[in-house]
Amino acid sequence: MKKKLPSTVVALALLGLVAVGYLAYSANRAPVPATASPGSAPPAGGFALAVEVATIKAVDFADDALAVGSLKSAESVVLRPETAGRVATINFADGAVVTKGTPLISLDASVQEADLQQAKANLALAESTHRRNLELLERKFLSQQALESSGATLKVQEAAVSLAAAKLAKMRIRAPFSGVVGLRNVSVGDYVKEGADLVNIEEIATLRADFKLPESYIGRLSKGLVLEVTSDALPGERFPAVLEAVDPLIDQGGRSLSARARLNNRDGKLRPGMFVRVRLLFGERQAALMVPEQAIIPGAQPAVFKVVEGKATRVPVRLGVRRTAQVEIVEGLVAGDVVVTAGQLKLREGMAVRAVGEGAPATSAPVAAGK
Repeated sequence: MKKKLPSTVVALALLGLVAVGYLAYSANRAPVPATASPGSAPPAGGFALAVEVATIKAVDFADDALAVGSLKSAESVVLRPETAGRVATINFADGAVVTKGTPLISLDASVQEADLQQAKANLALAESTHRRNLELLERKFLSQQALESSGATLKVQEAAVSLAAAKLAKMRIRAPFSGVVGLRNVSVGDYVKEGADLVNIEEIATLRADFKLPESYIGRLSKGLVLEVTSDALPGERFPAVLEAVDPLIDQGGRSLSARARLNNRDGKLRPGMFVRVRLLFGERQAALMVPEQAIIPGAQPAVFKVVEGKATRVPVRLGVRRTAQVEIVEGLVAGDVVVTAGQLKLREGMAVRAVGEGAPATSAPVAAGK
């Protein structure tokens, strides 16, 4: 049977363990002594939190915005018949260039032609009857009422001729504008119903580029703004364009606005449906104050922590454009200010800091390297 250890020994052992743990805890949480920071050093005997910083710089850059979009034809339509019928003739080749009014497809119009001939015959009879009634009325052999009846019949027959001619015209499908026809879906002899797809026609000498931008650009967009369009299919080539219109309705889902630009495509290099990149050129920005995006503390009022005399000071700022992980400071800072870019979560107003990183002074560099 094992002997029990005296309670005094157990108590001493527990006390020893507690003492060792306390010493280890105290050693791990001991703060780092403060060193020199931009401006001046913190009070003697104080402790500072190590943070990464960056210096505000004034830079010049092209004020632009990038977006992606798709190309569309200036005019595009799929030709469809308004009346069912059998295809009689096809007067174009696939992919041909046609002019406005060119007959493209004709449907069998024998019935419509017969209706037109019948309407014309009835019109001729009505005209003859009305002339005869005029002569009889002058001789007092016919009443005014009979003359008016023949005149009404004449107008009905004139309308019948116009109706028959319109039905006959609908059997011939013409190009509504000049452009390039696509690939036809029918052949001679096919019976097509009204509304069936026959062929598409595209006006590609001028193209439209549709794209979207964040709603924050709504005040900077105006008709006539110069753009630049590029395509991955044509590397190295740039196509000038002009902003044509902006949709007045903002997309509630993505908080974005739709815009449309127009560009010249007379050489035919671009095609509708292509994916393109759009660059809007607003001008050149001079001496813009740029800071890394990670320095910004998000919220209803964006802010940064500025290092002043070795202490952190929270400064509200107003932001401008964003460019390659940098954001413009419109208000709140000046060139040469040092801001915290990492470690903001542990900072409080007036807390002493030890600056490390690209914005730290030269005396702090060896400390950062050793760390």
